[in-house]
Amino acid sequence: MDYELLKWIHILSSTILFGTGIGSAFYMFMANRSKNLSAMYFAVRHVVIADWLFTTPSVIIQLLSGIGLLVTTGYDLSDTWVLWGIILYLCAGFCWLPVVWIQIRMRNMIKVALESDTDVPSEYWVFDRWWILLGSLAFPMIVVVFYLMVFKPD
Repeated sequence: MDYELLKWIHILSSTILFGTGIGSAFYMFMANRSKNLSAMYFAVRHVVIADWLFTTPSVIIQLLSGIGLLVTTGYDLSDTWVLWGIILYLCAGFCWLPVVWIQIRMRNMIKVALESDTDVPSEYWVFDRWWILLGSLAFPMIVVVFYLMVFKPD
């Protein structure tokens, strides 16, 4: 594949991945702080959808286009910036996978609470803390991956 097209795909998918992640996190965080069940349900339901429509394909495209760029440009997996980029990408992914499961559980809990006209169980707020923690760990990792991709330090 042409280098410029591959680079464009990589940049575009990283933009979609980062933008969806930070936007979803902001709206779900703010909805949860409101404690308004309808707002919380709206936010988490759409965050789950956004993960399937945008985040998941972007994660896959990032990996494939990144490997393609390495092959095309001749960089090696043992280059320090590449190695750290892959390690941080995988670590952020290991934070994201449980977050997907957590969001689905949170969505289901809110749905039950709305249908039964009750509050969410206390377990919901435990999931919220884990969701915040895992997102707070993954976010700086992705910022560093962006830095490594742009500056390629030795």
